[in-house]
Amino acid sequence: MRNLEDLSLHVDAAAQAAITLSDAVWDTPELCYEETRSCALHTAMLHEQGFVVTPPLAGIATAVMGESGHGGPIIAFLGEYDALPGLAAQAGICHPIATDNANGHACGHNLLGAASLLAATAIRRWLATNRLPGRVRYYGCPAEEGGAGKGFMVRAGAFNGVDAAISWHPTAFCGVLPPTSLANMRLDFTFSGRSAHAAASPHLGRSALDAVELMNVGINYLREHMLPTSRIHYAYINAGGTAPNVVQSEAVVRYSIRTEELADLFPLVERVRQVARGAALMTGTTVSSQVTAGVANLLACPPLEEIMQDSFEQLGPPDFDAREQAFARQIQATLSPDDMTAAFGQIGLKPRDIALTDFILPPASPFTLGSTDVGDVSWTIPTVQALGATCTIGTPLHSWQMTAQGKSAVAHRGMIHVAKAMAMTASRLFLSPQVLERARADHAQRLRECSYISPIPDDTHPPVQARVRH
Repeated sequence: MRNLEDLSLHVDAAAQAAITLSDAVWDTPELCYEETRSCALHTAMLHEQGFVVTPPLAGIATAVMGESGHGGPIIAFLGEYDALPGLAAQAGICHPIATDNANGHACGHNLLGAASLLAATAIRRWLATNRLPGRVRYYGCPAEEGGAGKGFMVRAGAFNGVDAAISWHPTAFCGVLPPTSLANMRLDFTFSGRSAHAAASPHLGRSALDAVELMNVGINYLREHMLPTSRIHYAYINAGGTAPNVVQSEAVVRYSIRTEELADLFPLVERVRQVARGAALMTGTTVSSQVTAGVANLLACPPLEEIMQDSFEQLGPPDFDAREQAFARQIQATLSPDDMTAAFGQIGLKPRDIALTDFILPPASPFTLGSTDVGDVSWTIPTVQALGATCTIGTPLHSWQMTAQGKSAVAHRGMIHVAKAMAMTASRLFLSPQVLERARADHAQRLRECSYISPIPDDTHPPVQARVRH
């Protein structure tokens, strides 16, 4: 198709700039709400490619939007660029290194932002070359890793007026990402007690640490009595100090609560709060809770998913060369058979002895995903996401192996490939108003069946002055 050829040329013309951007972001891994340099790099490319830039968004200094075009519908591409703590690696080296808790792009967000901006750039040039009405936007979105940046952006109206949104995520496979993420709320529970000498006067103390431990026991009993698709995780933020001979007067535990559907999230959160109150009652302490972040589950949009599936099938899988295959085998040698089984199981297929994908995922493939703040966007406007093949099959997300592959030829080829699929999807939306109408109608019907409630309370704001660890 001529449309595919034209778009591929536009993507290829800007591909080197996107690779340079992705590698520069990889070189400066920054945690959520701290992505100052990464956002600046994206902003610079937006200016270089002729976008009209609007920074910041939603009061977040590391959120940016660029727009180009006139009239017609508005199609948005969503990008991310935050990293993770403790997952640094050396690019292209097939063994772990001492990280000293250094940051690393272990979820591929250096690639995510660059490919989305590459697709937006290609569509900008395509619209201008063909003198077509329509506007393309690129949103640089911070803090997906535990910070719910897009949720705050949705609440601030940053996506108002957008007709459809397109995004993607790096993995080992390529195709349409099924809308199967979990709604999620994160809360910090702070227990306050009374310090005392643990030997001389323990009867005067009220242990906040005991309260946290009792809360954890109560939550473990709660797991039997919640939906099997729900998840509850926790981490100690403050265990009360390092002196065992002092009764701990304060302790903080962070809980992440996930459910398959947004409507199920709020009652489960309340049950967790009840357990916390019970733990405080048993220990003579007090407890307060503060929501730090929250995201909705992804809302499906079959009309957009069908268009993206067709785009992938026209493209075919990435054509990885012999050198890329050899590198992938080296990475694969660091993985376990369980990693391989889990990777294929995630897409509902039996394991095969291949290092890099050679197929497009069939429609409606299963895919297990955690939580993403793209979910909140999907409740606001029709949204579709792709999977891009940027790493060796079996590579776990949030691993040193994922970080090590972030600047590889495999990652670059997969990034350019998924940018073409996203650009093709957007072009079909500009050329086919009826598809957008079907997407809007489908979206409206889903909202009638279950309305959107932001999992972020009104009194919770982006922690732009403090780090929120994933």
